[in-house]
Amino acid sequence: MSVNIQLEWTPNPSTLKYVVDRRLMSSGAVNITSTQAAEEKSPLALKLMGIQGVTAVMVGSNFVTVTKGDAGEWDELNDAVMSTLDEHLGAGLPVVNEAAIEAARTTAGGAGGGSVESRIQEILDAEIRPAVAQDGGDITLNRFEDGIVYLHMQGSCAGCPSSTATLKMGIETRLRELVPEVTEVVSV
Repeated sequence: MSVNIQLEWTPNPSTLKYVVDRRLMSSGAVNITSTQAAEEKSPLALKLMGIQGVTAVMVGSNFVTVTKGDAGEWDELNDAVMSTLDEHLGAGLPVVNEAAIEAARTTAGGAGGGSVESRIQEILDAEIRPAVAQDGGDITLNRFEDGIVYLHMQGSCAGCPSSTATLKMGIETRLRELVPEVTEVVSV
């Protein structure tokens, strides 16, 4: 079965977003930055990480974000990525292992803890994560401690030239506005 794949540019010049016409995960995202992690978490990511120049893969609800290193050129990588996605998804092969899906659900649910963390998680889920996913990334709550929100930036957000501005002027401003206990937001 053929797969409809749409290529989208992200704010990170080293990352492209491939939107597909099927559900890959019901919620959350799985971020993979090594071949070992790909072996444990995702058969699709393992194939993509095998393409010379690919350094990271993030699988989201209906998209795959691919990050290239210095050795890769998009003209060459894009054809290999598109072909791999079409073959793997078209054959109906598993995308992400069940354990990784469960871990993504847990991560998407937040770090747990007090009501401040719950309010932060609600804002992340309702406002921030959907906006970031539009650019091929994901942001998850690590913890809230002493007024500081610690976030994991994944996919196109990791290493993006504008990620610091997004973090400070966008996310931090919004969280401080809605949750007075928040004094700062940092990436971990």
